[in-house]
Amino acid sequence: MAEDPRDWEVETRAVRGGMARTGHGEISEALFLTQSFAYDSAQAADARFAGDAPGFIYQRFGNPTTQIFEDRLALMEGAEMCRATASGMAAVQVALSGLLRAGDHLVAGRALFGSCRWIVSEWLPRFGVETTYVDATDLEAWQAAVRPNTRAFLVESPANPLLEVTAIGAVAEIAHAAGAKLVVDNVFATPVFQQPLALGCDIVVYSATKHIDGQGRVLGGAILGAAELMTEAYKDILRHTGPALSPFNSWVLLKGLETLDLRVRRQTENAGRVADLIADHRKVRRTIFCGRPDHPQAAMIAKQMSGGGNVIAFDLGSREAAWRFLDGLQIVDISNNLGDAKSMATHPSTTTHRSMPEAERLQIGLTEGWVRMSVGLEGPGDLSRDVARALDGA
Repeated sequence: MAEDPRDWEVETRAVRGGMARTGHGEISEALFLTQSFAYDSAQAADARFAGDAPGFIYQRFGNPTTQIFEDRLALMEGAEMCRATASGMAAVQVALSGLLRAGDHLVAGRALFGSCRWIVSEWLPRFGVETTYVDATDLEAWQAAVRPNTRAFLVESPANPLLEVTAIGAVAEIAHAAGAKLVVDNVFATPVFQQPLALGCDIVVYSATKHIDGQGRVLGGAILGAAELMTEAYKDILRHTGPALSPFNSWVLLKGLETLDLRVRRQTENAGRVADLIADHRKVRRTIFCGRPDHPQAAMIAKQMSGGGNVIAFDLGSREAAWRFLDGLQIVDISNNLGDAKSMATHPSTTTHRSMPEAERLQIGLTEGWVRMSVGLEGPGDLSRDVARALDGA
């Protein structure tokens, strides 16, 4: 009797989930670089377009390689369905667009990645959607923001860049009581350390560009949830607007999933060591890391996350000090990406969150002294030495 992949451990799901081999019996998944597909007859084409017969139609609608990636990630996440997109931001935009229409209201956590904030503040209002921002750690604020026309909640947890953590289950209850859906960006925690669907949320989004690729190669995104909601909210948008993930990128991301658990756990070990070094340095005013007991939401992290992740945020007091630190690094790269095998550090106020007005940055506590670091797979001794040297010069 064939085993049920849902009974596998996460490591096995990451390596073998969704496998669909051709008649050649290949070990590495096949890469189908094709725009379209042929049919045995006109009647067969009609049946496939009508949905009466299985099979692929056009790369914008689906692709065998992409299907394996979607099935594997869904299995890891514990989702009924996954749909891949060309980038993480495409995933966020589609996730919100499928739930909202003119006249609807969105409630969003105040701490959002700069491009997410732009979509919510600048893009959605063009189509008649209003948004109320709240302190995502304040459950009373979520409740107070609800209106009769509230249709969706949006939160990043942990949030970019200061790692604010939200009580996902409690926020989901508030959303559902209001007849709204909760969308969670889980990119910092990854499916290795947090499963928002199991906590009660409706839709999970990822930038697969980050930890899932993990080696700085391709862009990709994903939307996950229950099959009925995914079909109702997103099937037509994905089919007709075309934010499709390329088959080659799907294949690269599949290779990334195979080692995701190993990489994220090792990165987290390295990050814990580097975070302690940073926190103890005399020039650092404050350090935030989800794996430390002094995190502002440490109790919530213990309830809903099984690991701290690989991102650290720390305050050096001024832009000048932050830039001196960055310029003093010799191993760690200055880069706005995260989740990579290579360690990277960035100055959020002038990069990832540059588009946010200063007043909004200050609302989430993002002053110009903050640095965000994504810790990679280098030797922990080398990383510690590089960071300590740069801090001394800051």
